[in-house]
Amino acid sequence: MSSRVGEEDPPILSAECGAVNKDEYLSEVSPRHKPWDVHRAEADEVQQAYAGGADRHQRYADRVGHCSQVLEFARDPPKKSGKQKYTLKNAWFCRVRHCPVCQWRRSLMWQAKVYRALPSLLRDFPDTRFLFMTLTIRNCPVSELRRTLIHMAKAWKRLVELRSWPARGWVRAVEITRSQKDRSAHPHYHCLLMVPPAYFQGDYLKQHEWAELWQQCLRIDYKPVVDIRTVKLDLVQSSQRVNKPPARMWEAVAEILKYAVKPSDMIRDHEWFLQLADQLQKTRGPPSSRGHLLPLGRVAGGSYRLLG
Repeated sequence: MSSRVGEEDPPILSAECGAVNKDEYLSEVSPRHKPWDVHRAEADEVQQAYAGGADRHQRYADRVGHCSQVLEFARDPPKKSGKQKYTLKNAWFCRVRHCPVCQWRRSLMWQAKVYRALPSLLRDFPDTRFLFMTLTIRNCPVSELRRTLIHMAKAWKRLVELRSWPARGWVRAVEITRSQKDRSAHPHYHCLLMVPPAYFQGDYLKQHEWAELWQQCLRIDYKPVVDIRTVKLDLVQSSQRVNKPPARMWEAVAEILKYAVKPSDMIRDHEWFLQLADQLQKTRGPPSSRGHLLPLGRVAGGSYRLLG
């Protein structure tokens, strides 16, 4: 079984292993794929959280409870080495927005799409550079989360329409964390910006200038926290710094396209989680923003159109 459904390099199991369909835990068959068991255990906790809610939450509890419980594998003929490949061919996934298993698989899918698009993007724009940016706002009560997210979305629209906006294209996603101090919600944006080399010359924006622009677009009376750093395309540390040590491309993509809500936050406080689920009901699912990894003004399409 592979940690990424449909990937080309599934795990290799011993041909003598005849209990593939009888083991309770997948890690007993393939120890290096423990994430399945981890996320399935988290899903059991989320199911309990939904089950303790109102009637409208019960159907989600039922769907999460049955998610990924039965996995069907195809087994290739054994090789000379005596080993066989087992590939996941069929499974039922609940597709509930806050299911840890589905959330994890969804993040892997979007990460793969970005990585597949990068070669074509870099071929067409070999001089392009990337920035990793985090935009925040003050914590809000979880009961005000929907209103806060709408406010942030309007501010983002103002930001990208500014004449000083430097990005050719971008990917943006929202993450929501829970404050352990007062149980408030902390929504924030993670963004990957594609900028021309001129950005590091005359168009360069310092961190405090980014913070001022974000404050202006939010229309608030305090200075929000903004983090901005360069992204390196390979594993060699970059000498070009903005504010902090540079992030690597795979780290930046993984950070942006991960879960929208940490599973630990969902299972720690069931009442908080149910309020959050209601606040996010019928809102855009992750990736929450329809960002564009293509030059602005160009006809959408091709391998760059990743998020809508």
